[in-house]
Amino acid sequence: MSTTEIKNGYKQHAALAQLHRWYLLYEEPKYGIANALDILDKDIRVKSGLGEAKGHEQYAARVKQLPTTWKNAHDVKSTNVTINDDGSMLLTTDITYLNQGLLNDDAVRSAKLSYTMSLTPSDSVLPKFTDIEIEQNSEGTAEAFVPRYAQNRLRSVVHYWLALIEDPSRNAEPVKEILAENFSLNFSSGAITDFEGFSKWLAGPGSQISASTHKVSNFSFKPLGDDRYEVEMDFDWNGILPNGKEMTAKTHHNWTVVDDRTERFARIQKVDVKVLEPFAPKP
Repeated sequence: MSTTEIKNGYKQHAALAQLHRWYLLYEEPKYGIANALDILDKDIRVKSGLGEAKGHEQYAARVKQLPTTWKNAHDVKSTNVTINDDGSMLLTTDITYLNQGLLNDDAVRSAKLSYTMSLTPSDSVLPKFTDIEIEQNSEGTAEAFVPRYAQNRLRSVVHYWLALIEDPSRNAEPVKEILAENFSLNFSSGAITDFEGFSKWLAGPGSQISASTHKVSNFSFKPLGDDRYEVEMDFDWNGILPNGKEMTAKTHHNWTVVDDRTERFARIQKVDVKVLEPFAPKP
């Protein structure tokens, strides 16, 4: 991983958080149009096989026309984020889209779609989409409908968490939105059970490097009931010390996440961390 990639890692995670949020309204109506518009610039342009919409009002009207009986699922297969010198970004992604409701006899429509998405910086760590083009590459059917709401919901909060803790501003305040009541963060440096403790960690042990980023792998989850989920994943960490020396580490994370589907993000209730590879100089 290059020095530039490490320094821009938090921007990439922020873009990916917004990508996974893009699909949520189509997969869970309770998410609400206000949350969907929250990720879009006021002058957004969305172009697809359904036509073109410009601005919040046109986009909201188009979404409102979609049948409420449809079931939709978006399985993200690959992503690429390019970060420009002015902070704008280009995000491309390929997905498999499933729909149940359009075809007769509850048949499941399947399509491979490619997205080209432009984003612009905002007044928070999360950028906003300014332009989205969707191209269909194939058309077919699937044997069964596989929901993807939970996958996109959980991936969005993981990427947002990483964007916030990697952000060089070390601003703890936005993290409140994604922490549940009575949360417990059991880091290798010790347990954190209140926001004051988290703020001190972010300003202390969390800031002893000039830049860092995490690559997520082996992501999996299982429902625990009552809109609670267990999430398992590995983080490959790359960091740069103040003296310019690069370091690496690898950890395994087990999270408990609670989901109020009307909120912008799900919330982290518990984090358990296991060190797989301790901090060491980059080979």
